Amino acid sequence: MQKIINVLAIASSVVSLAVVGGGVYLYVQKDALVDAAKEKITKSVTDAVTGSLPGLVDSSMPSLPETTGPALPF
Repeated sequence: MQKIINVLAIASSVVSLAVVGGGVYLYVQKDALVDAAKEKITKSVTDAVTGSLPGLVDSSMPSLPETTGPALPF
């Protein structure tokens, strides 16, 4: 019975150390993780906006006239 309790205690210690280690890693790397996420989001938003701009700009721009009127006098 004592062996089972020892195995459970060791397993519990390993799990606790893994949780603490993961927390420390995330705390230390939080700035790098946030910057990486910002870059990914910025890139995806920029691509989406750039992709939709030509259609928006082309539809809102008036056509240029073929000829123009005479020059205005001073």
